[in-house]
Amino acid sequence: MFNIRGMRGFLTCSIGVTCAAALTLPPAVLNVPSAAAAPADRATTTARPATTALSGSTQSLPLTPRTRERVLGQAPEQGAYSTDVRHFSLLGVSWDDPRTELHGRVQVRTRSAATGHWSGWQDVDTHNADHGADPDTAEASAGRAHGATAPLWVGDSDGVDVRVRTEAGPGPGIGRDLLPAGLRLELVDPGDEAPSEGPPADSPRTDTEADSAATVNADLVSFAATEIPALSREDTEREFRELNAAAAPLAKPYIGPRPRIVTRRGWGADESLREKGFVYTGKVKAAFVHHTASGNGYRCSEAPSVIRSIYRYHVVSMGWRDIGYNFLVDKCGAIYEGRAGGAAKAVRGAHTLGFNNNSMGIAVIGTFGSHKPPAAAVTAVAKLTAWKLGLFGANPKGKTYLKSGGGNLYPKGKNVRLNVISGHRDGYATECPGAKLYAKLGSARTSSAHLQGR
Repeated sequence: MFNIRGMRGFLTCSIGVTCAAALTLPPAVLNVPSAAAAPADRATTTARPATTALSGSTQSLPLTPRTRERVLGQAPEQGAYSTDVRHFSLLGVSWDDPRTELHGRVQVRTRSAATGHWSGWQDVDTHNADHGADPDTAEASAGRAHGATAPLWVGDSDGVDVRVRTEAGPGPGIGRDLLPAGLRLELVDPGDEAPSEGPPADSPRTDTEADSAATVNADLVSFAATEIPALSREDTEREFRELNAAAAPLAKPYIGPRPRIVTRRGWGADESLREKGFVYTGKVKAAFVHHTASGNGYRCSEAPSVIRSIYRYHVVSMGWRDIGYNFLVDKCGAIYEGRAGGAAKAVRGAHTLGFNNNSMGIAVIGTFGSHKPPAAAVTAVAKLTAWKLGLFGANPKGKTYLKSGGGNLYPKGKNVRLNVISGHRDGYATECPGAKLYAKLGSARTSSAHLQGR
């Protein structure tokens, strides 16, 4: 038996029996070997017409005990090993209940598809509960969400070995936390490269999610563009006045020049994966800076593939409505549109648990606990916040109040005074965005305010 994780769940098939005999699915998600059948409570899949091209795929392997020792009937170490999987480039470990944390250590090694050599053991960041939709929101309460580690980018691979261990106490079975139920290894293939160009602006349109994601940026760029081009300060102010023509006349706005932004079409988002429609908040009062904790071993040319993988991991493996971040920045300073809904609009994300309302999340792709973020990435954060916060009249060097939706640092309903540009750890007790990136936020605030003309 094997599993294919589709748009919303699993399709279980027997070896030697084609899945197409039971459901009509695109070839890209067929014949994916795995380890066992999916649990009944996670065994639903939405079938697609065979003519629909699915970009990427997710293989989901259940973890099994790796020791005879038991703690309250559960093995303190679980794992999976396979050299019979389709190519993948990103991985993570998921489990059933998003409210349960994994107290332990997750390590993986992978086999390079190019060389056949195995990597050394790498740690996967298990502290990922601080990301996600706010409690009591439709996204958090839809019943599809799962707990998960942070994703790890490993490059093109065709073999994997994972081990998950509970935290050791002073003796066998003493002081150990149980591992979460339903542990699974998620192997993500990012799919094809991003398209080089979109259809002609005057081409016939159909009512599809791809069209919807493109038209929400219609005030900024032509339909189906792969990037939102940079504007000068003067042109940005002119655009701002046009976007706010219906509002009362304002004094000269404090707004930074619009930076170049790669659209979702530009990085190759499969719009059929996410939930339909968009969710907005009232305004953008603050920006939370994150790191993806997915490692630094990617080339800048691979950034679209990394983003497609994170998108698929957030939606398919974790059950979110879309990628959690509003924007992403790679280590060369390129800026990418994240959650769909419009780059200039107040789109509610799932990035800072308890503070997704009236904020935006910017994730720098990489891990910056002990590694310094590239200067180009910090500069990109400053440029992006100068423009986007400027659209909503926010001062990057100022303070603001946000009401907590609930978390481990502030109780639900508390009005919290925060920096307009904050790190994830300012709203939730977490190491994100990493000590080295967090230390650069002061200079990012100063640069952002300068770009706004303050």
